[in-house]
Amino acid sequence: VPVSKELTTQEAADLLNVSRPFLVSLLNKGQLPYHRVGTHRRIAFDALMDYKRRRAGKRSEALAAIAAESERLGLKP
Repeated sequence: VPVSKELTTQEAADLLNVSRPFLVSLLNKGQLPYHRVGTHRRIAFDALMDYKRRRAGKRSEALAAIAAESERLGLKP
């Protein structure tokens, strides 16, 4: 993998719009693959974009469920 396609934890956190500690917790939980370069973690750009797409899909599903429930209850926006 070319170095330009690997991100630091801070760069990855910035792209996801989350804090670096939160990103590190995702890495530690195995929710996002990474490898180490010495003592530093590196995240492949492609893996980060896959995670971002999965997260967006889950968000869309949750919003659709909320909208459906609101409609079922007759609530208006």
